Amino acid sequence: MSLLGLNQQPVTSNHQREFTIMKYAFFLGCNIPARLKQYESSSRAILGRLGVELEDIKDFNCCGYPLRNIDFKASILSATRNLALAEKENLNMIVLCKCGFGMLKHADHLIKEDPSLKNEINNILKKEGLEFKEGIEIKHLLTVLYHDVGIDSIKEKITKPYNELKIATHYGCHALRPSEIVEFDNPINPTLFDKLVEVTGAESIYWQSRLDCCGAPLFGSNDDLSMDLTEKKLLNAKESGADYLCDACAYCHMQFDTVQMMLNNVKGGNHLLPSILYPQLLGLSLGIDGETLGLGMNQIDITSIKGFLLK
Repeated sequence: MSLLGLNQQPVTSNHQREFTIMKYAFFLGCNIPARLKQYESSSRAILGRLGVELEDIKDFNCCGYPLRNIDFKASILSATRNLALAEKENLNMIVLCKCGFGMLKHADHLIKEDPSLKNEINNILKKEGLEFKEGIEIKHLLTVLYHDVGIDSIKEKITKPYNELKIATHYGCHALRPSEIVEFDNPINPTLFDKLVEVTGAESIYWQSRLDCCGAPLFGSNDDLSMDLTEKKLLNAKESGADYLCDACAYCHMQFDTVQMMLNNVKGGNHLLPSILYPQLLGLSLGIDGETLGLGMNQIDITSIKGFLLK
């Protein structure tokens, strides 16, 4: 049940169709370029393979999330400036980080609901020749893959499907709530991520803690509680039969990868359950090499653990 080799069988398709080119403004946020470059590289690789074109807007700034409990208007301005930049290019946005996705969706909702706030923000933006006109959509990576590219289209591109690989999918909080704003999936019983995992041939297992917080929001203020939340999730996923935990959020992945290594060192024992970013999981089944997907950049070795050896 390795991620490469033993659990994958090549397949070919005689009816693969040409993909319609889709183009999006690519929003990375702050953490991914600095601390999680493999999320960017693996996402670029799979989106390119699936016919999605990305536009890098160099003037994008922080999503505003770190400011939201400190200076409300500054956080809204920061978020809305990004929306205005994408709107200037007449492009919808694709976002990798679920915190960034949630913040951008929240700002978009608030400014549309409050004309006075919109006017105040636009008065500041116009100094840069920008204006928020409510004309674009904000989409998470998983949203684009599921709704815009489509499960059937992805399936046509799979060349190395997994066999007997069990995955625990972690949805993350900011993609699901508040549901009327983010509009990602059913917050009580989401299935979008599970279906995206299963298109690779892997089994997305049910586990009781799948919708619980990963613990990342508490890290730095209450590390013990943060690690406790992470440990409980990891143990539940392992006990439920998962071979790997799969995520699609910068903060969540750092919690399950980097903080899990810290947890193991602090508490001793073996709490390790390797985590893999969804574009890495999908990328391997699309036949993309591990170096391009940044597998070696994950803190926990996902190519050789529990006997699942890289072949």
